[in-house]
Amino acid sequence: MNMLITICARGGSKGIPGKNIKPLCGKPLIGYTIDVAKRFAAETGNTVIALSTDSDEIIHVAAECGLQSDYKRSDYLANDTCGKIDAIKDIVLYSEKNQGITFDYILDLDVTSPLRTLEDLKEAFNLIQSDEKAVNLFSVSEPGRNPYFNQVEQKENGYYAQVKALDINVLSRQAAPKVYDMNASFYFYKRCFFDLGYKGAITDRSLIYLMNHTCFDLDHPIDFEMISFLLENNKLDFTL
Repeated sequence: MNMLITICARGGSKGIPGKNIKPLCGKPLIGYTIDVAKRFAAETGNTVIALSTDSDEIIHVAAECGLQSDYKRSDYLANDTCGKIDAIKDIVLYSEKNQGITFDYILDLDVTSPLRTLEDLKEAFNLIQSDEKAVNLFSVSEPGRNPYFNQVEQKENGYYAQVKALDINVLSRQAAPKVYDMNASFYFYKRCFFDLGYKGAITDRSLIYLMNHTCFDLDHPIDFEMISFLLENNKLDFTL
């Protein structure tokens, strides 16, 4: 079994400038993802870790964190309109040609959602390995809002109602159908995923891995302040 771990990190960031390499408790943010990638690779064996970026600065910082890279993302894969699946597929094809092998699984680790553990990755990998029909798996968290109960949108008549309507009124959040938040932390793909033409991570054969601890994506400056506070004050109930 051959596995590729991809770490995708574009140079541009509108929400938090330079966030992929922004220092977090004395270490560049990307360093947390490189560290867990190395630990998981040591557990699985036959695993290659690859960096996908358009930034020379990120390549340099990743090297300082122990991940060397001779790949640089093409301009058309580095803009805001390009989907991440296309970027991952490109580094998969490059790495397969470079290594002279075909990967069976691809694990994509998102730099900006680092609150994941080695156990998360191991348990999630066991899940997708156990399901022959599944093509991918992504990490999720318990949601703060439920579209069947307390999320609304404007309807055709101009008035507002639940995003997801049911034949019966849902009077409590507990009675609403179960939903999950995609926390963007990690994604497992079987190699066939990239040959089947999928353009997004949500497919007709996707699995989820529900994290039982805090996990969130760093989109805004306040998110970075929150994760800094949690780490600096030992407020996490797990170890990165």
